[in-house]
Amino acid sequence: MNKFSWHEAKSVEDALQQVNSTVSEALYKSTDKPVIFKSGGIDVFDWIKEGLLKPEKIINIRNIPGLDKITYDKKKGLSIGSNVSLAEIGSNTEIKSHYLALHEAVHHAATPQLRNMSTLGGNLAQRNRCWYFRSTDHDCFRKGGYLCFAQHSETGENENHAIIDNGSCVSIHASSIATALMAFNASVVIVNDEGEKKEVPMDDFFVTTGKDVSKETILQSKEIITEIIVPAPRKNTKSSYIKQVARESHDWSLGDVAVVMEVSGNTCRSASIVLGAAAPTPYRSILAQEAIENKAINNENAQSAAKAAMSIARPLSKNGYKVPMFKSIIKQAILENS
Repeated sequence: MNKFSWHEAKSVEDALQQVNSTVSEALYKSTDKPVIFKSGGIDVFDWIKEGLLKPEKIINIRNIPGLDKITYDKKKGLSIGSNVSLAEIGSNTEIKSHYLALHEAVHHAATPQLRNMSTLGGNLAQRNRCWYFRSTDHDCFRKGGYLCFAQHSETGENENHAIIDNGSCVSIHASSIATALMAFNASVVIVNDEGEKKEVPMDDFFVTTGKDVSKETILQSKEIITEIIVPAPRKNTKSSYIKQVARESHDWSLGDVAVVMEVSGNTCRSASIVLGAAAPTPYRSILAQEAIENKAINNENAQSAAKAAMSIARPLSKNGYKVPMFKSIIKQAILENS
């Protein structure tokens, strides 16, 4: 691990005055002597320990006052500060009552110890998962290299990788929380060093590899996440979340799905269906939503929606199993809202 200096940020303004790089910019080697943020620090320190990230200074934003609150209003909805831990989200009774899919996603994320350490902002801003991307031995596209090693026809190890939107990079975003938040049409509040605030829909917060392979989010070096806003659910809203892993104990997602529905009797009036670990970003399946809206929530229609979601899948050499797996969990998640 390289040496670096440490600064305890006392406010959002203090933090933004100090920082000069995002983690993606530092890894892409586009910033000289990078000064980066650290909240929970789990992902950041993984990169540092691997020798891939070498910051000049770390700004600890974990203890900034005012970013650790959860508030709920039945008309305005939910506000979660960026420094709220995943454990606090998981134990919040209002979230369990009104945003069940988010509650379930949190409880499927990491171990209890890691949920105590992890913050919501850090979880959303984490870098993608791919063993080539996170290896010092492979200079891949996402690190500014010339090749996606996972897509090599003979040697590529791609069992866990993307099956949708898998162009120049097939890594996956590992946040189960993001899958659920996007399904609830959440927004990310971002503040810059000029004090300007913007509220960005979760669908626009993540960056596809077709737009910029070097980064996962729209965050700039002089910006910070301060809160996540989730609209109040409409009347008769139901939600569900399912995650598939390789082992019963904590493991990274092979695939997960969050479904939020406004129902009338046993008919779906509107649907929000988001897939995790299917693409390099959390992926909203418009095709699945259209296939189930204004239809009875039954086995046949749920199966049709799941089939529609996977109609655009392009599996790699070793992850074809993800197609039937996603069909199964999408169908199951839809039926849980009947």
